[in-house]
Amino acid sequence: MSGRVLVVDDNKVIRQLIRVNLELEGFEVVTAADGAECLDIVHRVQPDVITLDVVMPRLDGLRTAARLRSDARTRDIRIAIVSACTQLEVERGVAAGVDAFLGKPFEPSDLVNMVRRLAHGGPGAPGASGAESSAGAPTEDQAAAAPGSGCG
Repeated sequence: MSGRVLVVDDNKVIRQLIRVNLELEGFEVVTAADGAECLDIVHRVQPDVITLDVVMPRLDGLRTAARLRSDARTRDIRIAIVSACTQLEVERGVAAGVDAFLGKPFEPSDLVNMVRRLAHGGPGAPGASGAESSAGAPTEDQAAAAPGSGCG
């Protein structure tokens, strides 16, 4: 196995698309329909990476990321935003400790490469060069400039 991924998106079709692409690459995938469900199952699932949509009912992706980072049990899990988000949302994501961003619509290969990099401690990983904080969040410039990783 390449690692365990928790995919969080309120759109069932997008959840399944992400799931299939990651499973084809050897990842174990668990899904959740929103941030509240993510927080309910994250301790049981113990994922290596969490992908979050931004706009979801009950608890959006940015608030979910902030809650994950504020909990000692989940603060080191790698978090990627996979969403058609604005530059402001990217900035808020960086502030919340998000490790990577991928805009919708996305190429499946970009998704797989991003998750693989996060799962294996590549660029953006805690302690990697270029990471701004101990959580491994990119700077605003890095988030905006990284090819294939911006939401805008």
